[in-house]
Amino acid sequence: MTIQSLSRTAQVAYHDLLRLHLDEVASGLLGSIEERHRAGRTYLYDKFRLGTEMRSRYLGEDTPALRDRLARAVALKADAKARQAEMGRLARVLRAEGLIATDRDTGSMLLAFARAGVFRLGGTIVGTGAYALYQGELGVRFDMDELAQTGDIDFASFERLSVALGDRVEEDPGEILKALKFDAVPGVHDRQVWKWRQSRGTALVEFLTPAFGDETVKPLPALGVSAQALNYLNYLIAEPIHAVALYRSGVLVQIPRPERFAVHKLIVADRRRDGSDRGKARKDRGQAAFLIRVLAEDRPDDLVAAWEDAQGQGPRWRERIAASLALMPGTAEILTGIGCS
Repeated sequence: MTIQSLSRTAQVAYHDLLRLHLDEVASGLLGSIEERHRAGRTYLYDKFRLGTEMRSRYLGEDTPALRDRLARAVALKADAKARQAEMGRLARVLRAEGLIATDRDTGSMLLAFARAGVFRLGGTIVGTGAYALYQGELGVRFDMDELAQTGDIDFASFERLSVALGDRVEEDPGEILKALKFDAVPGVHDRQVWKWRQSRGTALVEFLTPAFGDETVKPLPALGVSAQALNYLNYLIAEPIHAVALYRSGVLVQIPRPERFAVHKLIVADRRRDGSDRGKARKDRGQAAFLIRVLAEDRPDDLVAAWEDAQGQGPRWRERIAASLALMPGTAEILTGIGCS
C-alpha cells in the first residue's frame, strides 16, 4: 500500500492547532510558578491563593517550551478570544482537508477528561485510540479500515507519577463515564473497578498502568481510578507527546511517541498470538508495519533509538519482537535497512 501524505496545508494547520492548544493551557496560569524536584527531574506547579488557602496545580514537567509559554501567560490570556476563533478555523480546515475526526461519543469523553485534568496529570491514550491520532503527528493519510474499531479506548499512566504529583483530577473519570452512560465492570476476584462498558453499545474504557512483574490492579490517585497493571507498558508511555483529537475545535490529549508505539506493537502482537486474541495480534502487526514504514522514511533516527531501547530491556523483549518480525519479512527488511539489527 502506498503511503499518502496529508497536504502541506493540513500538516501546517494541525501543528498550528496543537501550538494554540498548548498556548491555551499556559494562559490559565493563576499565580506563581513553583518547582518541585523528584528523582532528578523538575516538575512545575501553579501556586495560587483560593480564599485563605494556598493551592498548587500541576502544570507539567519542566521544559524550555513550557517555561516559554508560562512566561507569556499574561499576553496569551489577553489573546484568548482571537486564539479560540483561530482554533475553530483550523479545525474546519483539517476537516476540509480530509483529516479523520474523532466520533462524537469518543470526542465528548476526551473533552470531559481533558477538562477534568486527566491528560494534564499524566493520563495517556494508548491502543487504537492513540494510533488514530498519528495521522496529524506524522502527516499521513489513514484509511477508514485502518481506524475501524468498536469505540474501545484505553488510558495509561505511571503509578509512581500518579502518587508523587500531589494533585488530583477535578472530577473523577468514573463519574464522567457514568454521565456518558457507561457502567462500571468490577474485577472478578477483588471487585476493583478499572474498566467501564457502554450501556447502550459495546464500547469499553480501560485504565492501565505499567507492571514490573505481577500484573495486578493498582491505584492511580491523581486520576482517581484503579488500573490494570501490564508488563512492557512502561516502555510505551515513557516520554509521551501532546496531540489534538479533532472534535469541535480540537481536544488536547497525550499519546505515546509513534516510534515506541510501533515497537511496542511488535511485543504485544506476540503476547496475543494464540487463542481468542489472534485477530488482535494481526491488527497489532498491521499497525506496527504501517508506522515503521512511515518512520523509516521520515524519522529513522527516532525509530532506531526506540528499537535499541527495547532491545536493551532483556532477552524476553528481544524474543517477542523477533517472533513478530518472523511473520513480517517486509517490515524486518525495512528495520535492517535503517540499522536495526
